[in-house]
Amino acid sequence: MANIRSSEKDIRRTQARTAHNQTVKSKIRTLRKKVVAAIEKGDAAAAASSLNEFASAADKAAKTNVLHKNTSSRLKGRLATKVSALTKKA
Repeated sequence: MANIRSSEKDIRRTQARTAHNQTVKSKIRTLRKKVVAAIEKGDAAAAASSLNEFASAADKAAKTNVLHKNTSSRLKGRLATKVSALTKKA
């Protein structure tokens, strides 16, 4: 346990940031699952709108360094490819 006041504050800050980052990552995972579920159902319209929502959340997470920008880009790209293939079938 920290004995210095500034160290105690650092611990509180780290805990708050960690909690926030976990909620953001959880939201991203949930939105990703929503896109994948829509793709598996074959619903192109739902997949496209879910992808839009996911991409926005992923960009915000990358902007605040919760996710690395390349990770965000990779996830968006892979899902976008699948959604695009689904819309071409329909």
